[in-house]
Amino acid sequence: MLLLAGLGNPGPEHARNRHNVGFMALDAIVQRYGFAPYRARFHGLVADGSIDGERVVAVKPRTYMNRSGIAVGEAARFYKLDGEDVVVLHDELDLAPGKIRIKVGGSAAGHNGLRSIDSHYGKTYRRLRIGIGHPGDQRRVHSYVLNDFSRDDQEWLDPLLSAMAEAAPHLARHDDGGFMNRVQVILNPRSRRDNENDSNDGV
Repeated sequence: MLLLAGLGNPGPEHARNRHNVGFMALDAIVQRYGFAPYRARFHGLVADGSIDGERVVAVKPRTYMNRSGIAVGEAARFYKLDGEDVVVLHDELDLAPGKIRIKVGGSAAGHNGLRSIDSHYGKTYRRLRIGIGHPGDQRRVHSYVLNDFSRDDQEWLDPLLSAMAEAAPHLARHDDGGFMNRVQVILNPRSRRDNENDSNDGV
């Protein structure tokens, strides 16, 4: 079983905020694999489904970002899940827009949602970091993350969300490297063809 937790703030006024990209990514996965409708549970919204034959529970905390750990911790404990079975999808200032990374544990690096989960659940969960870039000035971070993605951002955001949803079976198989590789191939099919051509030239 896998618990996917997207981080964000509830309410339509926050729906397209950069800080809500975790919600957006989770919604893309839920929609692609035909999960049951969200319902209220665990201080959040929960949708049940399956990916590649693996049961998956999707959770969107409704406690606002700073208290995300209440919902994630409650759900993880209810299902008696180890950290490796919990994937948290969240925005990452220290990654360029459109880049993703997966890591286990580590520092919250100033992210209040992660800090809350660390406090309520522990640090051994898998973190799917979705790059939104940095405004360049620490004083602008608060307004930057709570503002909507720009029109230009849509050029990379929508394809990324779609690619992450398509690659989600790798997450269900605990194949984090395969997930990142698959997303890269989907977004850059030409680079894969170039690599294959280079290999053929060497034969």
